[in-house]
Amino acid sequence: METQKKKDVRLMSLDALRGFDMLFIMGFAGWIVALCNFFPDSALMQWLSGQMKHVEWNGLTHHDTIFPLFLFVAGISFPFSLTKQRAHGKTEQSIYYKIIKRGIVLVLLGFVYNGIFKLDFENMRYASVLARIGLAWMFAALLFVSFKTKINIVISLVILVGYWLLLWLIPDGADPYSLENNLVGAVDRVLLPGRLNQGIFDPEGLLSTVPAIVTAMLGMFTGQLVQLSDEKCSGNKKVVYMLIAAAVFLLIGWLWNYVFPINKKLWSSSFVCVLAAYSLILFALFYYIIDVKGYSGWSFFFRIIGLNSITIYLAQRIINFSQISDFFLGGLAAKCPETLGNLINISGYVAVCWLFLYFLYKQRIFLKV
Repeated sequence: METQKKKDVRLMSLDALRGFDMLFIMGFAGWIVALCNFFPDSALMQWLSGQMKHVEWNGLTHHDTIFPLFLFVAGISFPFSLTKQRAHGKTEQSIYYKIIKRGIVLVLLGFVYNGIFKLDFENMRYASVLARIGLAWMFAALLFVSFKTKINIVISLVILVGYWLLLWLIPDGADPYSLENNLVGAVDRVLLPGRLNQGIFDPEGLLSTVPAIVTAMLGMFTGQLVQLSDEKCSGNKKVVYMLIAAAVFLLIGWLWNYVFPINKKLWSSSFVCVLAAYSLILFALFYYIIDVKGYSGWSFFFRIIGLNSITIYLAQRIINFSQISDFFLGGLAAKCPETLGNLINISGYVAVCWLFLYFLYKQRIFLKV
């Protein structure tokens, strides 16, 4: 991991979309819930509030899209990085080394996030969001470098279908997709040390990382499309192709859901397809507005977050931003009605986090893994 002065021109829509995604982790989801609490009798606002929480098992809310969208966006950026490395004369061996190093660093940062310095190894949770990103991205990147696109498409299909068949044909009980009886949990109970997040199951476990490789790979395919020169494929055509692909993935995911439920915790194959559709639609929108049409000024707020996304994810674990917010706004919040006070507190939290990232941006400090 290194701190560097930022010089390279970036695809601004990627940073903006990554920042938009991370904003919900940075307190915006809580801000929406606090706002919705002003309207307890509104079915619409209560539905919106519910979208800011994970589903218990099968199904999908907006909150379930945050993690896979981040992984998809990480995939989009890799073809650009790979092209730059090859243009600078990097050997294939050095490229492989950098990929593996990044994957391992993210796994280790996941250990840090989960409290490895407490030295309570028996009760520590070893699976993590960062480990899932690191491993899924790493294996997808290794495949992307090693094989041509057609072969990687076949590999992705084999992974999704194979994962479905594994969970269906090797059940640990009557219902192969239930929390208690799925193969994913059975594997983690045998192979994962320490504590599982849900006692008998971990949503970032080992086996469910395999289909997440496809999420990253689909992002890489998208990055390949965006890389094409305007002579080969105009920006408008790229957006159209992304939207067509999104429609296809949405249909496949919706149909697959009937036999393999959409489930984030299992990272089911239907979930991969539906989230690919969602990610493609969002990226197409950001790419069209920012990079094709050139309307980028509005995205500055999001890009500040997107340029240091891993930083803010870790910083919230280490730095007490709530205490800083309370120092400035706690008195005002305490004198307000509870609903308004909560909104003030969460607004302060989001503001403090963003100002922290803005300070890093002004200092040209970017944490790169």
